[in-house]
Amino acid sequence: MSLENRFSNYDAIEHAYRPFSKKAYETYLTKLEELILQYLPKGAHIFDLCCGRGELSQLLLKKGYQVTGLDGSEVMLRYACDHALGAEFILGDARYFELSPTFHAVVSIGALNFVTSIEELKNVFHNVYTSLLENGLFVFELESEESFQSFLNINYLGDVKDDFAYIERLLYDPKEKLVRENYTQFQLLDGAWERSDVTLQRKAYSLTEVEVALESVGFTEVRIYDEERDFGVDGTAGNTCFVCRKALSI
Repeated sequence: MSLENRFSNYDAIEHAYRPFSKKAYETYLTKLEELILQYLPKGAHIFDLCCGRGELSQLLLKKGYQVTGLDGSEVMLRYACDHALGAEFILGDARYFELSPTFHAVVSIGALNFVTSIEELKNVFHNVYTSLLENGLFVFELESEESFQSFLNINYLGDVKDDFAYIERLLYDPKEKLVRENYTQFQLLDGAWERSDVTLQRKAYSLTEVEVALESVGFTEVRIYDEERDFGVDGTAGNTCFVCRKALSI
């Protein structure tokens, strides 16, 4: 597994990172219960792809599942290891990991838009497919162009602490279907303020692009849900949930 090209940008914005609320993760768990968990065997092994700080991994552990998580951020994985005791965590990148068929299900929440080309997204899907047991399930969410439109009216976000301050500017390019998150940070180190600048990007994909990519690597039974309309999750207009299956070999 290559670590050289892993997505480690979140390490640079550790202080500015805003995790989902506990209620949001509990909502995701309820959604997963409906979509895939009820169909898994007792004690099933679940892969939390782009697991971040392991909040969802913690909830899955409490439900009695085996959990393995993968993320590109060393900082977030340190937190995950301390708080999701009993899970295994891997430092790696969704685009490049290689695991043998191990998991009954793979879940990925709030992450795959950071994969900014359809070719690399297809690589992610291939890696997931390879890691799943036969008949395994894959569920993930993506923000759509509709969701990204909401960033058109946001100029700046930020926060100020005694030893840290940041400004985040969100810019949406409708032609490229990219949101750029530009962070300017100031951190007090050894009595002096140091500035750093970091840019993250997220890509919007059409439903057709994603469905074709999934089917091209072998996934079947692709189901697509709108999180606000189909699940009643307020404030998620344009967020799309995909569920698909690794077929049984003939």
